[in-house]
Amino acid sequence: MSGIKKITAEKKRRALRARLQQKAIVSAPGVFDMISAKLADTMGFDVLYMTGYGTVASTLGLPDAGLATYSDMLGRAATIAKGTATPLIADGDTGYGGLLNVAHTVRGYEDAGIAGIQLEDQVFPKRCGHTPGRRVIECADMVKKIEVAVDARSDDDFLIVARTDALASKGIEDALRRAASYAEAGADLIFLEAPTSLEEMKRICETIDKPLVANMVEGGSTPILQRDELEALGYSLAIYPATGFLAMAKALTKVYRAIRDDGSSLNVEDDLYEFRAFSKLIGFDDVWEFESRFAD
Repeated sequence: MSGIKKITAEKKRRALRARLQQKAIVSAPGVFDMISAKLADTMGFDVLYMTGYGTVASTLGLPDAGLATYSDMLGRAATIAKGTATPLIADGDTGYGGLLNVAHTVRGYEDAGIAGIQLEDQVFPKRCGHTPGRRVIECADMVKKIEVAVDARSDDDFLIVARTDALASKGIEDALRRAASYAEAGADLIFLEAPTSLEEMKRICETIDKPLVANMVEGGSTPILQRDELEALGYSLAIYPATGFLAMAKALTKVYRAIRDDGSSLNVEDDLYEFRAFSKLIGFDDVWEFESRFAD
């Protein structure tokens, strides 16, 4: 009765891996709850990206500063994966502990129907990659985490996305060495976080021989580029983690302000999603069809 086209997790993963092997870059919107995920799922994307920042903010109302637990993140990711037909890459933070925790996290995300997990080399508690104060663990320790993650998955098409936050505190040379080591350890995609210039982005793409992730955060540290520019540099996947929740916050500010100031929503009706269309998006057509068949 869910209205979701039944596509197995294995089929989603195979489709995503095959798509990433093509030359054309893949663009992934950031999703953080079921409304954002349902909307994105109707739009023909090849993959959705569950943003840690947006998920922590929408679930807990807290900053992305290591406050969300494995259960918090897995619960939201599992719901999104089950409720959408598009493959999902989900933020797995630092793996939520030591090596045994990393293995447990990877298995949990895989069992939940997710197509890939992002793991990062920050010291716990982690921080958003476009905020100050990030510290990283030793490269060898992260290499071991990646090796454990690769070993823990049961489906070889389940993607391991390895992120390094070393650039901000240790510089480009150390970040590139880490990225190369993570690729050699078996990561499927490399995510070198927060380059601050086009020159650094070029250097990353020229150095790392592995599919690369570009993190396009509006207001963040990295220049926002057009899709063809990112593709020409050599990126394989562009994620837009903040775009959705920033748009939502601005839209809600406008309409809530109208209700406060005008005592009515009449002046902002053109800014609203149509109610009947939203009811269909969220699955009421299935409910009504079910009731027509079975209810008294």
